Amino acid sequence: MALRARLQFSFVKVWQRRGLVARLLFPLALLHGVWRRFDVWRYRVGLARAKQVRVRVVVIGNLYVGGTGKTPLAIELARALRDRGWSPGVISRGYGAERGLPRLVVPNGSALDYGDEPLLIARTGYAPVVVGTDRAAAAGLLLNLHPHVDVIIADDGLQHRRLARDVEIALVHEPGFGNGWLLPAGPLREPPRRLDGVDAVVLHGMTPPVRIYSPFFRMTTSIACAYSLKDATRRIGLAALAAEQRAGKQAYVAAAGIGQPERFFAMLRAFGLEFTTVPLNDHYNFARNPFVDVRFDRALITEKDAVKCAANPLLANDARLYVVPLEAKLDPALIDLIEARIKPARLA
Repeated sequence: MALRARLQFSFVKVWQRRGLVARLLFPLALLHGVWRRFDVWRYRVGLARAKQVRVRVVVIGNLYVGGTGKTPLAIELARALRDRGWSPGVISRGYGAERGLPRLVVPNGSALDYGDEPLLIARTGYAPVVVGTDRAAAAGLLLNLHPHVDVIIADDGLQHRRLARDVEIALVHEPGFGNGWLLPAGPLREPPRRLDGVDAVVLHGMTPPVRIYSPFFRMTTSIACAYSLKDATRRIGLAALAAEQRAGKQAYVAAAGIGQPERFFAMLRAFGLEFTTVPLNDHYNFARNPFVDVRFDRALITEKDAVKCAANPLLANDARLYVVPLEAKLDPALIDLIEARIKPARLA
């Protein structure tokens, strides 16, 4: 496993309890908290102003650093709003992409240019996507290029206060709040009380008990099948894949460059699949083949990883690689709440 991945997983363990390492880092967490409070205060007193755009903005984000399921949530929100007659657009920072001016994501482009998650969202076809570190500038470009867009979904924009928003949605996943401390002593970008000010909280998976005063809704994610990276028409159910593995005594590996690789591995094991795990750091770029020293008959990867594997010819043409798509389901009541907040814009 790469050094970065080992450090990432080590910090995840540190952040689950208030041990020695977390306590040593606590003074830095206090400084982080002071900066966060100052950031909120300067917008509250008018020292800084959030930029308004001409359409409604739905911001989704989290308190817990790293992967919590924001991308599946963004995709499902875009799909649900489109199905209800809206024309959504998505803006995102584009983590892992080359820095630069805001730019429209081309679905057949490279993750190096846009980031893996925005590219995955764009390839669904549910909404146009623009990436940029300045979300307000990204929103402006999106509306210039796609004037029909009538609602913007800001992916991972909860802490980006430069962009005014009409709806705030916070995602809470299985680790909850970890040890409850801010970075770097804990995993939180903002304190848990921040959830009291959002419009809705989405609970992803089997979350631990948390105190929530805002309306909350459930999101479930599941897997059911896999398709060939080389030929997407070759698709097989995971239960059938497990039976095929047992019959042929094949050696499988499973790789995941996501925030919680163990969650992906556990979902695969639930189908009876047996494999060697290849945990990678979040947003692993696959410029280096992680399977080069591994013997296997078939490798199972996530869709987020597939958009980067496709850019590596050795991986893109390897018939042994199979992609496991993640399906998200949202409580329809959440879409009702969002529509209730954004409908005045359509009536205006």
